[in-house]
Amino acid sequence: MVAMVIAREDLELQLDRHRRELTAYAYRMLGSAFEADDAVQETMLRAWRGFDAFEGRATVRSWLYRIVTNVCLDMLSGTERRARPMDLGPAGHADAALLGAPMPETTWILPVPDDRVLPNEGDPAEVAEARETIRLAFIAALQHLPPKQRAVLVLRDVFRWKAAEVAELLETSVPSVNSALQRARVTIEAAGISDAEPLHPLDDEQRSLLERYVDAFERYDMDALTSLLRDDASWSMPPYQLWLQTHADIVTWCLGSGVGCRGSRLLAVEANGSPAFAQYKPGAGDVLEPWALQVLEISHDRIAGISFFLDTAHLFPLFGLPDRLGA
Repeated sequence: MVAMVIAREDLELQLDRHRRELTAYAYRMLGSAFEADDAVQETMLRAWRGFDAFEGRATVRSWLYRIVTNVCLDMLSGTERRARPMDLGPAGHADAALLGAPMPETTWILPVPDDRVLPNEGDPAEVAEARETIRLAFIAALQHLPPKQRAVLVLRDVFRWKAAEVAELLETSVPSVNSALQRARVTIEAAGISDAEPLHPLDDEQRSLLERYVDAFERYDMDALTSLLRDDASWSMPPYQLWLQTHADIVTWCLGSGVGCRGSRLLAVEANGSPAFAQYKPGAGDVLEPWALQVLEISHDRIAGISFFLDTAHLFPLFGLPDRLGA
């Protein structure tokens, strides 16, 4: 890497310039947009405080990656891996008694706004690849890797660093990096991520599918809604472990425990490189209140899964969404 010497007065500009890619890296490492923001903020603080020790032997970018990697590894020390409900057990049935108590926020893979982690310009193929590597399923698969293997795979396969660059960052050898990468790829392969349908820009048929989904959900037409789902589509509701899979269970849930969602409105957002919607359901008076951030997975001409993230008190501000809508 080419060394670069900067003045302290230019440091803030340099830090801001790299904030988005550092957030993208930290999100893949940690599986939470909130923890990624915390990690980047800590990175910026450490960089500012440690600037006098930075001697320009590396680029500012590689120096920041070293810091954020250490921050992420510290944050992951002793923590349980984050997951999706589908990773914790088999599908359940539409019985409110099976819902259980909400599990801690640290249990779950959480969504992230695209504009916080995706490049806002660049080669379309590289942007498409970046979208692939923030999908919920990919982020969940990364959590199966030990933290240092996770860093190696993300740096090598996502950010395209050379093995020697990763070895220098992690203060290890190139053979160790290559070995860790090979083991990480085997784990990701076993998770079935390589078999998933690649993300492509939505075509006319898929845009029509989303329009029909919004129409069916807002009308609460269960026949129309389930006609858009694959037979094995998943329906999950973090922070609850229960998830559903059959059309019959999904309909039973929607018309039973979930009937309060009748009359909802959906606003399109962009999350995890996937179609997503902010759901507002009828509340007190003539207002619609935040209920869920829905992230959809599309497979060809059907919806393969819907994740309803119910922690709207934190997620809606993250996505810049209003705290209520007029009915």
